[in-house]
Amino acid sequence: MARTILRHASPIKRMQVAKKNGSKKIKLLLADDHPVVRQGVRICLEQYSRFEIVGEAGTGDEAIRLACSLSPDVVLLDINMPKTNGLQVAEQLRKLAPHVRVLILSVEDSDQCILQVVRSGAKGYLLKNTTPAELVTAIETVASGQTYFSHPVAQTLQKLHSAGPGTAKTRKPAQLTPRELEILALIVNGYTNKQVAAQLNLSVRTVEAHRENMMRKLNLHNVADLTRYAITNGIVPLD
Repeated sequence: MARTILRHASPIKRMQVAKKNGSKKIKLLLADDHPVVRQGVRICLEQYSRFEIVGEAGTGDEAIRLACSLSPDVVLLDINMPKTNGLQVAEQLRKLAPHVRVLILSVEDSDQCILQVVRSGAKGYLLKNTTPAELVTAIETVASGQTYFSHPVAQTLQKLHSAGPGTAKTRKPAQLTPRELEILALIVNGYTNKQVAAQLNLSVRTVEAHRENMMRKLNLHNVADLTRYAITNGIVPLD
């Protein structure tokens, strides 16, 4: 994989990251739709003089606007945000503010969601059951230009990567029609049936029928299974 996966940074790694960041404060934008979560993270991080929280956002649109105007070093971002979700925010910031690094902090841990986070351009992914110490390490690592994925996320990425093209479990993509492959790629990237229909100028019912046919052909039962199939066959690469 092209991306560096850091699970638990050692004291030496922390010293290297701190040295790279120097004495300059790391500017943070907190983006979560729950005020109590933002307050808890703020209280946790304000104990460290090297962090400066420059703003808070309660919606995805607000996160984009503040990230562009405040130029934080790191945006600590939830996935489930109103109006514009965290994945869309990360994708937009990659275009509008490429110097801003996104660190996802979420409860979502499905294979599909983790894959989408990696593809969105986010530089790190922590689950909300992480420790304060790991949160600090992740922020410093991402601010230094590296990537950081917590242990459970890294394990999932490794599992998906191990099931990549060329393994014994690979099934021939020829089982699916070109239209089905097109729909599959959109589904794995987080499109709903309605969004797929709009993108391909089809009816929602037609998309649903294609989806059911794919699952029946491949003997799969949910989107997570489709995601693994897509990665295994190189339809949707990890990077």
